[in-house]
Amino acid sequence: MTGSSVAADQVRAGGGVQPPAPARRRRRGIGWAQRLEIAALSGPAILMFLGFVIFPVLMAGYYGFYKWKGFGRPTNFVGLDNYRTILQDTSFHEALLHNGLIVVLSLVLQGPIALALALLLNRRMRGRSIIRVLIFVPYVIAEVIVGTSWSLLLQTNGAVNGVLRSIGLDGLTQDWLANPKLAIWSLMLILTWKYIGFAVILFLAGMQNIPEELSEAAAVDGASYWQTQRRITLPLLGPTIRIWAFLSIIGALQLFDLVYIIWGQYVASTAGTSTMATYMVTEGRNAGNYGYGNAVAVVLFAISMIIALLYQRFVLRRDTQGALTEGR
Repeated sequence: MTGSSVAADQVRAGGGVQPPAPARRRRRGIGWAQRLEIAALSGPAILMFLGFVIFPVLMAGYYGFYKWKGFGRPTNFVGLDNYRTILQDTSFHEALLHNGLIVVLSLVLQGPIALALALLLNRRMRGRSIIRVLIFVPYVIAEVIVGTSWSLLLQTNGAVNGVLRSIGLDGLTQDWLANPKLAIWSLMLILTWKYIGFAVILFLAGMQNIPEELSEAAAVDGASYWQTQRRITLPLLGPTIRIWAFLSIIGALQLFDLVYIIWGQYVASTAGTSTMATYMVTEGRNAGNYGYGNAVAVVLFAISMIIALLYQRFVLRRDTQGALTEGR
């Protein structure tokens, strides 16, 4: 019986002709040349990451179990005593509270101001390039210069109080750095002045990726400028805003340099501007107890890691879902 007659009999029987099963495409493995290329390109970065990130974290965890003076091999094993002291120390609680307050105030103050400036600078206007440069310049100035300059401006006999006295506003002169009710706001003024430029540039870069056709179509439909920004620009700028917020949170949790330069190791705690990082240096290195300082570093790393993972899980998830595809 020929193949055609068999197919005809199957059609008459109602079974139909079964199409041949598609041949599975075999995946081509990565050759040794590609593997060597990947290793050569990614190897240095991996070694740098292991040597300057993972290894110090592991060593900090190791030294955190000892009472160590910073030299020689640690021998005075104290177990979890350093961590118990950290969790029970009211100074650490205050520093943690200050970090949390700085995180919230950074998002509340810097975000709206930077967004308003970015919307303004995204329009065609004279001197737009110069304004962008002036806003971004504070971000690239070294923290030492910023801290020293602002400490001179805000001290009791500084330029700010001098200007107030010269215009007859002596009653407004304050101890901007030592007064616990004002010091945290002075710190937020300095942080906003320095880091607002980074947020503005980041938002402007995000706006450049929004197609102009959407705004033109909204204008044709009769939408006002603010309606266009609220319903088109801001929703499409959401991923950029969330990335900026993540960077701002992590930076606020690890804040050290400006606080230490302006307030020092002793005034920061009394003025209400101490952070976990300044607490680590004060109670660890300056106190000669490097084991305790390493334990504080581990706690700071754990807090930052937990917040980063939670933020990625619940906030950045919507942005990463569209970028991930299943391998086929």
